[in-house]
Amino acid sequence: MVKHVTPTYIADSHSFGEFVARLREHDRVALDTEFVGEDTFVPRLELIQISAGALSAVVDFPAVGSLGAFGEVLGDPRIEKVVHAGRQDLELFHAHTHVVPTPVFDTQMAAAMVGYGAQVAYAQLVQRILGVKLDKAHTFTNWSHRPLSKDQIVYAFEDVHYLLPVHEHLRARLEKLGRVEWAQEEFTRLGTRLTDGSREPRQRYQRIRGWDNLKPRAAAVLRDLVAWREEEARRRNVPRGRVVRDEVLLEMARQGPVTLSALKSMRGLHPTEAERSGEALLETIKRAGALSESEWPDVPKARRPEPEASGQVDLLQAVLKAVALEQEIASNVLASTADLQALVDAKQDRSQLDLPILQGWRRRLAGEQLLAVLDGKVAACLDRQSGKLVLRLVPEGPLTG
Repeated sequence: MVKHVTPTYIADSHSFGEFVARLREHDRVALDTEFVGEDTFVPRLELIQISAGALSAVVDFPAVGSLGAFGEVLGDPRIEKVVHAGRQDLELFHAHTHVVPTPVFDTQMAAAMVGYGAQVAYAQLVQRILGVKLDKAHTFTNWSHRPLSKDQIVYAFEDVHYLLPVHEHLRARLEKLGRVEWAQEEFTRLGTRLTDGSREPRQRYQRIRGWDNLKPRAAAVLRDLVAWREEEARRRNVPRGRVVRDEVLLEMARQGPVTLSALKSMRGLHPTEAERSGEALLETIKRAGALSESEWPDVPKARRPEPEASGQVDLLQAVLKAVALEQEIASNVLASTADLQALVDAKQDRSQLDLPILQGWRRRLAGEQLLAVLDGKVAACLDRQSGKLVLRLVPEGPLTG
């Protein structure tokens, strides 16, 4: 049973420095953060919760002012950083220290690999593994308000208090199932996302829903508009949507307004923003629209839906779920519906597909079987006795229609 601990509340840089020095004596550190992200480009870091052995603290970041030497702990390869659904925590640490935390163990990712389901919540995982029901009384606390009550501090600390015993349990399960390397591959990918090219301003346009329905020239305009907004939002330190919303940028790229009056008439563009940034937006549209064809982004070619395609995707989903059930792993950890659709659409030319299901442990576990089903080398059928879907080799080569 995990002992109840009252954490130290750290609200000055000297105490934080002393605490960080003691952290270096440990090989595992559980981490979590509380932040406020509604009004700024980079969410405002408010609290850092830390647990390592007998060390426990809730750090008041605005009072401390800087992470200082804590960045060295984050980057120390000897110290494993344990988080739960930690992408945003890692992003905040990276933003404040420019250090990519490594090595990392994400308990939500690990839980999905050992049968606890995809995206399982921390409180649910703690209850299932340790039998402890967490108090959710302060779920909607505004962590920027000071002073914090003792109850709020204890509540915040609970988010790391049970992380290390949960980590021990999940690590043991991964070892038993022979999946430690799989997990490490995912944890490494989590760190890589902090610095990969998709986060660059000129690549963010691909995150806007509907960009791939644009013509290539319009996609070039959208790419530059999104890059402009990224820098503008960062300069003002406001959320991206506070400058111009995604759907408005998409419509700008599609229509390509050339005058301020045409721009101001666009639905969804706030009049104040049109006055403030109208000339910059028009210049961006003009410059991007004049780019040569060789500078346009690659836009996926539209495919005419084939009647049998949806049935093939359904079949692959059934196979994927059967494999996932047998292997005690969440099926959407292996592949998304979009990934399966891409497999079907590619027909026999799959060598250029950049899909997780065709790489590493995912390919070995399920990808090869999906390809065999698509190629008619394996048939999926129901076992009469168990009622389960099973895969059987086709004895005389690929099936024909």
